[in-house]
Amino acid sequence: MGSTASTPDFTGLLQYASHAMTNRLAAALAEVGLTPRGYCVLLHALPGQLTQAQLAEVSQQDKTTMVVTMDELERAGLAERHPSPTDRRARIITVTEPGRELVARGREITARVHGDLLAALPEDERTVFASALQRLVDGHLAAAGDSPRPVRRARQSRK
Repeated sequence: MGSTASTPDFTGLLQYASHAMTNRLAAALAEVGLTPRGYCVLLHALPGQLTQAQLAEVSQQDKTTMVVTMDELERAGLAERHPSPTDRRARIITVTEPGRELVARGREITARVHGDLLAALPEDERTVFASALQRLVDGHLAAAGDSPRPVRRARQSRK
């Protein structure tokens, strides 16, 4: 992760941090048989009003990945697809009771993993770090940017 004397390599640092946190979260969620992707889908599907396509968008997954994820969640009995009452081509995703229980456990796990991250910082920097990162994501980084060749998200390993 190179940098100049005055400007850190923010892209490299953010990519490294994202990768490390995703791996930590994946290991922690594996304790209850969830993946970060599966947890994300279940969490966003809780209200039970989103189609599979809408759920893919809010969970930032492409359509193919979403199909694979939903297949896995259905096989595990954690979520179900139901025909949309307004669009016969669409499927509404609902979370089953076992899925709801896992989302509750997943919330505890993610809170622990995120708490561990913040605990690595001095107490007076925790709120500053979290609010600055949120401001960047909501503001300057809210749009992906106009690139003629957008960068795809890195694939997650399926160990």
